[in-house]
Amino acid sequence: MSKKHRHEEHEEHVDESWLIPYADLLTLLLALFIVLYSMNSVDVKKFEEMSNAFNIAFTGGTGLLTDPAAVTTGDQRDKQEPSPNDSTQKPAAGDDEKDDAQKRREELMKQEQEDLEKLKKQIDDYIKKNGLTSDLETKLNQSQLMITISDEALFASGSAEVKEDSRELATSIGTMLQQYPDYEIIVSGHTDNKPINTYLFRSNWDLSTSRAVRFMDILLENQQLSPTRFTASGYGENRPLASNDTEEGRAKNRRVEVSIIRNYVDLEKAQELKIKPKE
Repeated sequence: MSKKHRHEEHEEHVDESWLIPYADLLTLLLALFIVLYSMNSVDVKKFEEMSNAFNIAFTGGTGLLTDPAAVTTGDQRDKQEPSPNDSTQKPAAGDDEKDDAQKRREELMKQEQEDLEKLKKQIDDYIKKNGLTSDLETKLNQSQLMITISDEALFASGSAEVKEDSRELATSIGTMLQQYPDYEIIVSGHTDNKPINTYLFRSNWDLSTSRAVRFMDILLENQQLSPTRFTASGYGENRPLASNDTEEGRAKNRRVEVSIIRNYVDLEKAQELKIKPKE
């Protein structure tokens, strides 16, 4: 008698092999999304780190992502910050302002040089025309235009009163100075080393200062000259031009100087602009 074997019922096997490529696809889509998102704000360092990770994970070596430039779009390339060493990088706004200010200063220095050269020529012409070459001289250097006037052309010995026939000299200089209103003017008095002690002047300090003030007073009789531009000072015998051991040297030391001061004193830049001392 044959026995009938009862067959057990088996559940139907479900094929799930499709999940593997599906998961891979989702992973790739996620990676693509991350790449696209990160490309909106490129951080080069993080981008390279991410590129290396993806290349190792997906290809096992180098690939497209190892070169950030290969995946940089045109718009993003325009937005990238310029390299600090990029020679085409535009200067900062502050640098432009400094350059403009420097150019303006150089222009003013050149204009100032032209002004002082013109004034020097006017005074030199006046000196020659009036036969004053032994009493007056001018020097233009990198800080000022200086007019030097001997005391004999202006004062009697031991006096601070300008001689009447010398007032025209002071008036003429004042007329020339009024054409150049933008400069400070210093009038200084100097003596030799012979001591003085009178009821008017107790020392050479007093005499030199009084002479500077008296000469400046005549200059300021010109109403076109502003007193705020002027300073008077006396140095006594303390700034000699020559030795006081000879009469000739002492005569050279007794003087009044009128200094027209430059507004732009820059020795280095003056050399670049070829501003040189002129005798």
